[in-house]
Amino acid sequence: MTTKLDRPLKRELSIGGKPYTLTIAPDAMHLIPKGHRKGYELAWVDLVSGDAALATALNASLARGSKPDIEKNAKAPSKAKAMRSRRQRSKR
Repeated sequence: MTTKLDRPLKRELSIGGKPYTLTIAPDAMHLIPKGHRKGYELAWVDLVSGDAALATALNASLARGSKPDIEKNAKAPSKAKAMRSRRQRSKR
């Protein structure tokens, strides 16, 4: 016999050595890196309807774009800064 999911159920897990919190709620499943507010969400409706692959691909692409590498950004100048220096060189 199964138990009805009527309130969120939280569990901690480790993925790649990093801690995450998995929340299984009646409407969706949330996977959030420990200590953060934003993470990944997958609605049960999307999973059942087949939109899960699309939602997963979208979340993956957003995650790749939203995680700047701090070391690379510290060493490389920003695009705006590079454009300003190009304009200044062209005016000389």
